[in-house]
Amino acid sequence: MWAAAIVLIAVIVFILQNPRSVQVSFLGMHGALPLAVGLLIAMVGGMVVTLVLGTARITQVRRLARRRRRSICAPARVHL
Repeated sequence: MWAAAIVLIAVIVFILQNPRSVQVSFLGMHGALPLAVGLLIAMVGGMVVTLVLGTARITQVRRLARRRRRSICAPARVHL
């Protein structure tokens, strides 16, 4: 709880220190928003991309490990 409270306080201070409005253009959309909000949106977007790619890679590695485990544990078949 303490760590979350400290992070929340840091975010609030960050937002209060960066109220200046900036122009933003992204994928054909244009607008103005506070600098802190733009940076927070970019941070959250980066976190989402990292989580999606990380989850995909972990799933891929687990699937490969499962296949290898099955091939090692499977009884050898003798073909006559």
